[in-house]
Amino acid sequence: MKELLHTLTSNWWGILIICVVALVLWVILSALLYRHFFKRFYDILLSGIALLVLSPILLVLIILGAIKMKGNPFFTQLRPGKNEKIFKLIKFRTMTCETDENGNLLPDEQRLTKYGKFLRSTSLDELPELINIFIGNMSIVGPRPLLVQYLPLYNEEQRHRHDVRPGLTGYAQVNGRNAISWEAKFKLDVEYVHSISLWKDIGIIIGTALSVLKKEGISSETSATMEVFKGNAEPALEAVTEETVEKELVKHE
Repeated sequence: MKELLHTLTSNWWGILIICVVALVLWVILSALLYRHFFKRFYDILLSGIALLVLSPILLVLIILGAIKMKGNPFFTQLRPGKNEKIFKLIKFRTMTCETDENGNLLPDEQRLTKYGKFLRSTSLDELPELINIFIGNMSIVGPRPLLVQYLPLYNEEQRHRHDVRPGLTGYAQVNGRNAISWEAKFKLDVEYVHSISLWKDIGIIIGTALSVLKKEGISSETSATMEVFKGNAEPALEAVTEETVEKELVKHE
């Protein structure tokens, strides 16, 4: 055994064999323990590397965003994460804060700037979410984090989308993104939750890159971004008051 080990470590081909075997064992281990350990491990590793490598681009976008948006380049909003725990999502701002004469925000299509459309079409507006991934609020792959006020509107099956961390990209994003219905989107989200695997996540990441390059599914057919989710039991979203949202925040803090 010692002679075999000495032979392997003394020759380039032997070292190559050891590296290949180690890599195969690592991949097998990653696949077997992916959901319970390696998914989070890769989230920390890859998001940390991405933040370092992309830091020059992030700096440029921060400066450009401050100029184009005439102020804070970041958009932050409370979103429900794993087990419906509320966290603060970080993105680059793509819309202005313009209001009408009554102080209400103008429709999305009027506030979405050319610069904002560019950020959305290239998904560059999502880059700050790498911070959310690194600190554990999100994952690289998972159901997209939606609005807090949607929580009371889910049916029991749809609520399972919160059994895992929300993702920078997800199964729905590579199957239509904002161009598919809410029902189809939630069905894909729940399907993903029940079938998480290393290979599925790799496929979603590759699919996301292709979708970004093709600029597919950025908007819905009826909205500049995505139409409002009004629930399944027909409660109007307008009936979901600030008081309801506050109760959800308190319940999940």
